[in-house]
Formats: sequence, structure tokens, C-alpha cells
Amino acid sequence: MDFNRRQFLLSSVATFAVASLSTPLLAADPIVIGVPTAKSGPVGVADQADWLNGVTMAVEEINAAGGVNGRPLETRVVDIDLLTPEGTVAAFQSLVEGGVQALAHSFAIIPQPAMDVAASNGVPYLNGNTSQASLDLIKSNPKYHNIFQIDVAETYYGAGFVKFLSNQKAAGWKPKNNRIHIVQEQIGYTQVISKATQAAIAATNGEWVQGPITDIQFPVQDWTPVIQAIKEADCGVIMIDHWVAAELASFAQAYVLDPTQGSLVYLQYGPSQPEFLDLAGEASEGFIWGSVIGVYADEKGNAFRKAYQEKYPGTMGMVYTGSGYDTIHILAEVWKTTDPKDFDAVGKAIKAIKYRGVCGTYTFATDTNSPISYPTMTDDADSAQAHLIFQVQDGAHKIISPASLKEADMRPAPWM
Repeated sequence: MDFNRRQFLLSSVATFAVASLSTPLLAADPIVIGVPTAKSGPVGVADQADWLNGVTMAVEEINAAGGVNGRPLETRVVDIDLLTPEGTVAAFQSLVEGGVQALAHSFAIIPQPAMDVAASNGVPYLNGNTSQASLDLIKSNPKYHNIFQIDVAETYYGAGFVKFLSNQKAAGWKPKNNRIHIVQEQIGYTQVISKATQAAIAATNGEWVQGPITDIQFPVQDWTPVIQAIKEADCGVIMIDHWVAAELASFAQAYVLDPTQGSLVYLQYGPSQPEFLDLAGEASEGFIWGSVIGVYADEKGNAFRKAYQEKYPGTMGMVYTGSGYDTIHILAEVWKTTDPKDFDAVGKAIKAIKYRGVCGTYTFATDTNSPISYPTMTDDADSAQAHLIFQVQDGAHKIISPASLKEADMRPAPWM
């Protein structure tokens, strides 16, 4: 183990050890972070809870170590209605008017109203929207200069997934045929992913071929017709382009009863939410899923996983837990050298930072104020966030790609 790696690991362990001590009394004025968090609703609640858990862990650790320049961090949490622009605006407006020094939000399903409220006074706003539309706004309008997306756009789900398939072939996997069947939900997020996947398939010049596209509508009451369409198409790869964990668990339970033999089945993102494993149970075995940001299984990532599960027992989310945690540490790092009330100075410091967190390396020195993705956008793993591909193996999520970060090789699923 070289010196830099040993030093990095020791500093990570020390951070978690300090956090276990009682938080010291910090007399200085707190630095307040606004954290909109959906407490109820049909979608997004698990992710928002994961984010808040990660945020809370980071705040407690930082305060246990003396805060930022002697000032404690404090979170101000408000409920948010993710499904209406009015609900989004109300949550963000209450925080901005309350004088928070930053906004940290897992994601807004309707991004622009949230961005407009943050831009109204320039408060730094870090989010995991995973939205090309958000990045287009940042790129085109300077009023959004203090808004930062902590991960890349959803388009990279498509490009990254097809790259993963090609890499698995190169590593020895033999698909039963080269056709890809896409089952797509109708919201903008999943439609963007579907179109990006179709474009990536076309760009392979015949290595992969577009199969049928089957539409579904949330909530999916009955997966039987979808599974029948999948069987009739008999494609080598099946992509379920839907992100709601409970519904993907329902699909998994139905699919394993009547599977398409030999097909690789990819469930887009949703299994990252704890309820997928909890609800799908043994039916989850063998399914593959991915996230453009997620908790690594290296020394730093595993130290975080261990500390998180000690604090929050049960099934752990693999995405927003770590990204929420990292976001607070990014803010704390830039506040060490800036006045938290000087929003533009803080924004410039975020723009310039290179921060290695539990979910990879965050950089924002792009025209979209967002990081870069490995291996789709760069071959340099140390400068980017890895697009992680997981497979459920023995009831747990295991990273199978990229090769430099994998915990296990891809296994044949029970139906393969």
C-alpha cells in the first residue's frame, strides 16, 4: 500500500472515529443548510430520506470535529411536494426567505421552479437532479451560476448502459442475440433515457440492434402484458426504463415466474432504493441495474457503508445516501476559506473544487456546473464519478462494472 493510499484510508477511518464522540459545544453562529425533503407521496420518498440520512451523518461528523472554523452546521428541513411546481416553490421559498447559506436537495422532479427560487438571491444550490434540462438552463443563463448538479445528466444512463454491454461482451459474455428491448415509462426523465439508449444502440453500427419499444404508464397495475411482449420479442437484452423501486420489485416477482430464458435484464436505477430488495426478496436475484452516481466499495466507500449501517440499520440505499453525505462535505470544504454569506465567493470555490468523496470525484469546472462520468466521458477514473453497474447477488447489491471498481463478476441470472 503506497503512502498516499495509506494516508487517504487513515484519514477516512479517523473521520468516522471522531464522529462517534459526543458533539462539542459550539458557541458560534451556525451555518444553516436548507434541505427540502419529501415526507410523503407516491414517488421519491425513499431517495429523499436516503439523502437526508447522508446529510445528517456528514453534519454530525463535521460538528463532532469542531464544525467549520468553529461554527456548527445546522440543517433546516422542510417538506416538499415533488409533483407540483407550487409545492416545489413553496418549500424552496421558505428556506431562501429563512436565510439559509446553502440549499442541498436530492432532486426536484420539476427542476426549474426550484432553480428559479435559488437564483432569486444567488444562494448556492447543490442537487442530484440528474437532469439534462437543468444543465441546459445552467449553461444558457448566467443567473443560475451558483447552482450545481452533483452528478451527470440522465442521458448517460443510455450511453453508459450500451457501453457496459459491449464491455461485457469483450470480457467473454455471449448474449443470445444482439437485440435490445426497451420498456419505457412516460415521464420526461425516462423518455430522455430511452432516446439516449436508442441513439447509443444506433452508434454501435450493428453490434447492437434496436428491438421493440414497449410503453408503460405509472402506476403499472399489471405486468403480465409487458412480460408477454418481452417473451414474444425474445431479445438478448431487456431494459426496463422505470425508476420506482416498488414497481420494479413487482416486475421482478412477476418476471421470474415466466422469464425469457437467456436474456440479460436491466432495471434502470430503481433497485438502488432500499424497498426494492425488501419487497422483491428472492425474486431480486440476478437483476442488473445502474446509477451514474453511487457509493463505491473501495476503502473509503466501505468505511462509509459500515458507519451508515451502524447508524441506520436495515437495507441501505446505494445512491443518495453517499451523495448527500458528500455534498455536505463539499460545502464544508469551501466554507473553510470563504464567508458562507458571500454566495458568489462560495460559488466560485465550488466551481474550482476537486473533491474525492464516497461516490467518486466531484468537479464542477464545466459549462454546466456538473461533474464528468467514468468511463463514458473519460478514461481517468480518478477525475470523475464512476457509472456503477450493480447486480443483485445472494440478496445484496454488488458492483460488477466498471472493471477497476468491481466487487464481483457478472453472474448468469437464474433464468440465464
